[in-house]
This record gives sequence, structure tokens and C-alpha cells, in this order.
Amino acid sequence: MAYRAVEIIARKRDGHVLDGDEIRWLIAGFTDGSVPDYQMAAFAMAVYWRGMTPQETAALLDAMERSGDVVRWPNLQWPTADKHSTGGVGDKVSIPLAPAVAACGVAVPMISGRGLGHTGGTLDKLESIPGFNVRLDLAAFDKMVRQIGVSLIGQTDRLVPADKKLYALRDVTATVESIPLITASILSKKLAEGVGALVMDVKVGSGAFMKNREAALALAQSLVGAGTAAGRKVTAFLTAMDRPLGTHIGNALEIIESIEILRGGGPADTRELTVRLGGEMLRLCGVAATLEAGEAQIAAALDDGRALAKFRELVAAHGGDPRVCDAPEDVLPKAPFVAPLLAWQDGIVQQMDAWLIGVAAVHLGAGRNTAADAVDPAVGFVLAKKPGDAVRAGDPLVYVHARTLAQRDTALAQLRAAIAIDQGAPSLMPLWLDVVTA
Repeated sequence: MAYRAVEIIARKRDGHVLDGDEIRWLIAGFTDGSVPDYQMAAFAMAVYWRGMTPQETAALLDAMERSGDVVRWPNLQWPTADKHSTGGVGDKVSIPLAPAVAACGVAVPMISGRGLGHTGGTLDKLESIPGFNVRLDLAAFDKMVRQIGVSLIGQTDRLVPADKKLYALRDVTATVESIPLITASILSKKLAEGVGALVMDVKVGSGAFMKNREAALALAQSLVGAGTAAGRKVTAFLTAMDRPLGTHIGNALEIIESIEILRGGGPADTRELTVRLGGEMLRLCGVAATLEAGEAQIAAALDDGRALAKFRELVAAHGGDPRVCDAPEDVLPKAPFVAPLLAWQDGIVQQMDAWLIGVAAVHLGAGRNTAADAVDPAVGFVLAKKPGDAVRAGDPLVYVHARTLAQRDTALAQLRAAIAIDQGAPSLMPLWLDVVTA
């Protein structure tokens, strides 16, 4: 059936509920160019103000998912699952998580993104491993998942092209902060992978896209509702991002921490997220009867070497140097200047503001402000202390890894502004804030 874009826009502007055929027609037209950018911008603004019902959001998600190539996994010997984080500072969980889950009998075909703004990107981190190629086509992606049970690649030109076009438009029309549009953008890419189960990590706090719990909970509920309506098993966790996750921030540095996790060690918060998110992936796929049983399986895979062995397979299959699993400091790029920020007084670390530290990392070269920016894989920060730790004046708080002396000095000043030291216990978000299931 043929429709007129202006009538669809007007109906949504006036608060009416659109049917699935209208939404699918509009997205198909936008993808092939018959619906121009200015009309899609008007539609996005109408959605921003009027919102969408869960049924409308599910139809939008379906239309965007099917706007290009869609991956399916017939005759795969394992169930499939993936995880998505809404982004933060020091969030490298996908890197140890994917091989750990694969080592437990669930395939993880993960299509990941790059960092933008103050948040890091999985692809940038993996590309800090010499030779690691994330630019595989879908045929190579399919082959790798069938062979080793895991692969991490970037979005191809033909995967969800509607999302690429719509996101670029939202970015310049002040319509990014729309929960139905965010939901469709996130899930369309994940569902186009063809996975049967999804675990969503919705970050909350200064370093997250959602700054408060209420907004994050609304997004989590939308993601679970739309993903369930699309026939997937979905769980969303709300987790803290008022401080960085783990201790390493920056692309090569986060690979080092990821390998620590894969060796059964690493910071407690990074390990805890890896274990719980992975355990829920196993539960959703029926490989574990309960979350607790799934967590035990993931923890065992990290501790007994199976997860690290799977990561070694993954690195080699993507063309990377597998020696990174044995001596990452010898294989990964290093920054020429390393300097500590020293505590200026005795006390307790009250705050390490995730947003300010993320911005400092971008200025150092670890992130990008636009999609076209290059990143320096070697630079970043290593936290010697975390919020809640006691310090004495002169103790190292953070080590800056910089390309130049000027960048080092700027980063030290920015970190000084991001960290607070005082007496008494700090006021921090709990790591786990909420969970949403179907």
C-alpha cells in the first residue's frame, strides 16, 4: 500500500498511534531515498515529542532491522546470545565476556561499535592488538562463529542502513534523546545479528548517556519490551557509571585489564559485571538453569583458562597477534610518557567523576569527538586508587599514559579537577541498581 509521508508525520504529530505498515513504508522510503531527510527529520521530532507505544516501537525496530542484510544461524550447534552496553568510561566488559560465554557453550556473534565522545568503543580497543581485523564481511563473520563460536566485527555498509541514516539525522536535529528512537537504534543492530537472547547493560551516572535512574529505567523497560515483542529473550541491568569501571581507561590499556580478567584476576567490579552479564546470557539460552548457576559457569571459565584459550582463538582468527594473551605489555603499543597524579592530602577518595575522566581521555587522544577522528591506541589512564580508598598525601592516584609532555600536563590538570579527597565514606551508586525482565 502506498502512503504519503506528510500524512504519517501529521498523524504522529497529533498524537495518533501509527500502524506497522505505515512505519515500515516510511523507513523503507527513507532507506531508498524516496522519503527525503527533511521529512524524516520532521517525523523524528514528532516521535521525540509524542513518543511511541510499545507496538509502534517494535514495528520501527522491525523495519530498521530489515532495511539491509539480516544474519540468521540455521543449523548452528550452539544457541546464540549477545550483550550491549549503553556506554561508559573504562567499560571493556565485552572483550572478556564474549570468549567466556563462548567457552561455556553459547555462540556470541557480536557486532560492536566505536567510541564517540567520552565513551570508549570495543572495536577501537580490539584494533590496538597488532593485526586484529574487525572489518570482516558477513560471510567471514558467519564462518568464524560457526568454527569457534565467537566473532566481534564492525557494522557493515549493508547492515541496518536505516539506522546509519537516521542516527546521523537525529544527531543534527536535537532528537537523539528519544527513548523509542534509542531503542530502535540499539536493537535493530543487535537483532540483525540473528541472536536469540540479549543482555542489555544500561549505564547510569555522570559518565553514562542516562544520567539518572528514572531515565535509565525507562530505557531498560523499552528495550526489554521491544526486544521481547520481536521474539527475543531480553534482560536489562542498570549499572553504575558515576565512576569509571575497572582501573584501565584507553584502548590498549583496556586490553591489558581484559586479559587480567580472562586470567581469573582483574578489578573486582569488572569481573563482577563480566560474571553476572555472562551468567544471564547462559540462563536466557537455557545453558544454565538459574542466574547463579550461569555465574558459576562463567567464573569457572575465567579461572580455569578456558575463556583465555577462547580469546586466543578469537585473536588469531581475526588476524591479531595471539602473544597478547601471554605478554600484553610486550605486544601492545605503549605511550612514551607515563606520570602519576599524586594525592594532595590525606583522606578518602570521594569521587572520580566518570564524565570528566572520559573527557580527559578524549583530549589525550584515547577517544574521538567525531566519527572521522583517529584514536591513539597507547594513551590513557590507569587508576591506582578507586573511590572509597584511603590515601596519604603523595600517594599515586592515577597514572597518565601520554603521547607528548604537553598532553601529559593537560591530563594531570583535568584529572585533578575530576577527583575529590575528603574524610568520611563517599556517596556512591551501588554497582547494581535494577534489573528488568520480560
